[in-house]
Amino acid sequence: MRTDHWILGLSAYYHDSAACLLRNGKVVAAAQEERFSRVKHDHRFPITAVRYCLREGGIGPEELDAVAFYDKPWLKFERLLETYLYYAPVGLRSFMKSMPLWLKEKLWMGDSIRSRIGYGGEVYFPEHHQSHAASAFFPSPYERAAVLTLDGVGEWATASWGVGASNRVELEYELRFPHSLGLLYSAFTYYTGFRVNSGEYKVMGLAPYGEPKYADLILKEVMDLRDDGSFRLDMRYFNYCQGLTMTSGAFHDLFGGAPREPESPLTQRHMDLARSVQEVAEEVMLRMARHVRERTGERYLCLAGGVALNCVGNGRILRSGLFDDIWIQPAAGDAGGALGAAQFVWHQVLDNPRKPEGGDDLQRGSYLGPSFSTDRIAAWLDSREIRYRLPEPERVPELAARYIDEGKVVGWFSGRMEFGPRALGARSILGDARDPEMQSVMNRKIKYRESFRPFAPACLEEDASDFFAIDRASPYMLLVAPVRMERRLVPREPEARLGGTERVKQVRSDIPAVTHVDYSARIQTVGADSNPAFRRLLKAFKERTGCGVVINTSFNVRGEPIVCTPEDAYRCFMRTEMDVLVMEGVLILKEEQEPLEDRGDGQGTHELP
Repeated sequence: MRTDHWILGLSAYYHDSAACLLRNGKVVAAAQEERFSRVKHDHRFPITAVRYCLREGGIGPEELDAVAFYDKPWLKFERLLETYLYYAPVGLRSFMKSMPLWLKEKLWMGDSIRSRIGYGGEVYFPEHHQSHAASAFFPSPYERAAVLTLDGVGEWATASWGVGASNRVELEYELRFPHSLGLLYSAFTYYTGFRVNSGEYKVMGLAPYGEPKYADLILKEVMDLRDDGSFRLDMRYFNYCQGLTMTSGAFHDLFGGAPREPESPLTQRHMDLARSVQEVAEEVMLRMARHVRERTGERYLCLAGGVALNCVGNGRILRSGLFDDIWIQPAAGDAGGALGAAQFVWHQVLDNPRKPEGGDDLQRGSYLGPSFSTDRIAAWLDSREIRYRLPEPERVPELAARYIDEGKVVGWFSGRMEFGPRALGARSILGDARDPEMQSVMNRKIKYRESFRPFAPACLEEDASDFFAIDRASPYMLLVAPVRMERRLVPREPEARLGGTERVKQVRSDIPAVTHVDYSARIQTVGADSNPAFRRLLKAFKERTGCGVVINTSFNVRGEPIVCTPEDAYRCFMRTEMDVLVMEGVLILKEEQEPLEDRGDGQGTHELP
């Protein structure tokens, strides 16, 4: 008699496609397709992620009991068709561009899934926001909680709220397309010259450099916002229903010019626009959260959907005191829909019980991707004749801490890869948070990205309140909190003398490399059980320096996904100005390496080595 029951969850065909495998309701593996394909935000069917998940579970596709896809393709097609017909004949180009994939594959998703993975059983299709809600509540530590989901758009819904209790999530209200907080934010992302569906966090990072000069204009002309957080957008200002861009000529006239050309200089106006839409987004999130609290009476809140990656807004909800605590799905965007769809089927369709585990969430730190042993890494390095060292295992954290203290930048590759967009100490680049030059160095020489972009601190959980105005754990880097007043320093130059992003050069605290221009920080706390290897490094750094805080940024360069394999990590290490690479127990020093071009190594792998 079978004792294990397996469910595979999938998301695909918009952005950040992913796969997730459950065994008896518990997450065995989850990963985004981009990590294997090396195509950032890869939207294609996640076949390599599926193969990884099945391999991690030690099963074949014939052993699956169910497959769940994260939305209803026919319902989404209905929305697209109605929208195109409403705006016809405008939008014909957009219509013709999208139809081939729909007619060839998306409308026949069940058959496509079965043929692609070699599976012959039932395929379930929860609605998009049901998948988001399930991903928010079912892995959370709460027996019951309010649930709020916000994103661009699923089938018709752009936001929803309801209640999760025991093994069910019931959504009571939804906001419908085209009125969408996610699409409003993406419109300003596009208008300020960043890429939609990947540049929204740049807008959030740029916002503190500006003033909310346009916030009232947005609320007066563009959005009719109500007390409960619901709203209507004036669609004259947008082009996403009928065209291939986000904003219309009326939008450009209202805000004083054409969209910024990508990579062109940022002006104070762009910073003010970013600050304005961020302020409006936070206000919407706060009003929705207040309404949900009043309507449900629940003490806890769970969040998911792409807007839940707005960690500044999350921090405002937490600090409002509306809820005793909040839990945010670490893979809050579409990737997390794969996990939510699988858990929706396990609990809500198949009626299996759910048992929160003693106050801890059920996502296992979100370390759900591939791992590689020291022996396997060393064998790969030997096969390429790459120089490395093998120190005593217990010395590795101490050595890494020493290099960081010496001002070196360390690539850290340890344990299972993270599921979701944040590096959490498994595929990370680390630096000294105390070094006032480190933010500039890492942006310029390592990440090859815009100078204004802030870096996040990783700190020992028990030390978080010594540095930041936060009184609880933040393991998934999804909460922003202020740096404590006693840590702050008076800037050397008056702010008025520095224009725009030049303000980033000011030393604002005793951990300046992770203190943003508004004295905020996006915090990751590392507890006793979440990531032992990373915690040992932080403890070693604290023992050496008295400070248990380091810069933690994702192990990638601009435009590339986070590294997955040792080969990905080594290539990224060699093509940047990182100084040291630590992969499990292996230590690689840049000064001992031959140039990558001399080695003749090829491109990244699509399958695991």
